[in-house]
Amino acid sequence: MLKEYYQVLGVSESATDEELEKAYQSLTEKYREDRWLEGEAGNEAAKMLTKVEVAYREIVAARKQSEKREDSENSGKAFEDIAALLKEGKINEAQARLDDFNERSAEWHYLQSVVFYKKNWTNESKKQLEIAMQLDPSCVKYRDAYGKLNAKAGYDKKAAEAGQNPYSSSQGAPIDDSHDHQMGGNACSDCCSCCYTYLCVDCLFSLCCGCR
Repeated sequence: MLKEYYQVLGVSESATDEELEKAYQSLTEKYREDRWLEGEAGNEAAKMLTKVEVAYREIVAARKQSEKREDSENSGKAFEDIAALLKEGKINEAQARLDDFNERSAEWHYLQSVVFYKKNWTNESKKQLEIAMQLDPSCVKYRDAYGKLNAKAGYDKKAAEAGQNPYSSSQGAPIDDSHDHQMGGNACSDCCSCCYTYLCVDCLFSLCCGCR
């Protein structure tokens, strides 16, 4: 169908947006004048004017949709690269890549939350997760991360009130890091009572791109 629309406008499918706009303006100007002609000529011009309007609208919509798909694919690759940087501990490089984004999606805010967490900015990390969940309420990964971050905060608070060091590694079992997780993965059985090592940075953020 798009091919027919291009034919109506008299341009090829490889035409630039500027060429498309120029053809549209030229044809609409012509048919708007011709539709006042008497008889069949006027009727035909009116029909062509409608066809031109429809063709132009459909082509523009299709091109915008294609651009969105390309942007989404590019963003997905960029998010994967940022996640890899975070796994390598290259926080500043990851932040620089995030700063390059003009549009900030739910995944962008999630990764920003990871950066803040790795900087020990817990409150800022939590706020970014809240934005991610607002933008994509169906994402299980964001909800899991938010729940575990809250559990960690609760554990730290209780430990501080009890005069304990929440960062002690002398309690509890070691973390199973066989899974590629940094906030997610296997849930800790009792986060508020187990050692902080169950909730350390190596098991809090799951840096797989996309949502479950």
